[in-house]
Amino acid sequence: MQLVRLGEPGSERPFVRADDGTAYELGGLTADVDGGFLATGGVARVAAALAAGELPKADVGGLRVGSPIAQPGKVVCIGMNYRRHAEETGATPPTEPVVFMKAPDVVVGPGDDVLIPRGSTSTDWEVELGVVIGKTARYLDSVEEALEYVAGYVVSNDVSERALQFRTAQWDKGKSCENFNPLGPALVPAGEVPDPQDLGLRLWINGEKKQDSSTKDMIFSVAEIIHHLSQVMVLRPGDLINTGTPEGVALGQPDPKPYLRDGDVVELEIDGLGRQRQVARQA
Repeated sequence: MQLVRLGEPGSERPFVRADDGTAYELGGLTADVDGGFLATGGVARVAAALAAGELPKADVGGLRVGSPIAQPGKVVCIGMNYRRHAEETGATPPTEPVVFMKAPDVVVGPGDDVLIPRGSTSTDWEVELGVVIGKTARYLDSVEEALEYVAGYVVSNDVSERALQFRTAQWDKGKSCENFNPLGPALVPAGEVPDPQDLGLRLWINGEKKQDSSTKDMIFSVAEIIHHLSQVMVLRPGDLINTGTPEGVALGQPDPKPYLRDGDVVELEIDGLGRQRQVARQA
């Protein structure tokens, strides 16, 4: 099954899609797919209700697809977490996770426009595996237990403005521009993703494939990331972790680098998690 939120921005409602594609209303179980829902076993309750035939079918044709989770408390990102991405940018592979933050309100739907900031000439794309936390994680004892804290996985586009990102030592400035984190189309429960380290991820610009890799190339696994983060911050239900991008971003290509321009079409997908499509528009 897949959890989705459909409707206009700010008015999304929660639904579940069964394996055959049929959509069902979740309004009787929860008002939204948020931290409170995830923390109280919401995913398991939906699965049980779906299996028991207790959910009403829904006609969702024509509805906008929103972010599959409500605005998270925080968006934590991991930089330089793919070996070949570090190589293409000339960076030394990190010895511990590189951590930065995005403003939570940049999370938008998977089909919403990517807004190029005014004056920007270096807005870049980044297909990433997004991890949604399902229960509070603080000072975890081991890497081995870390995946128990995952509610589900999602396709994430960690859009970046490189000139702003590298203007100072703080990356956040180039990561938190408006609409800089399309998310979705669905939250796939963790139990339906057998191995988060064995997922193919791909991205196209105007139909030309730019990124084509696997989470096998991660320097730090999802479990290692969660364990590390739990030592330096509290991860709470509904928080989003962007786990890094593989090679193929504009930053790593020869000059003149093909950064996003008004009208460019961005498409990205991850095995089993769905596909996004955005159009780049000038803000």
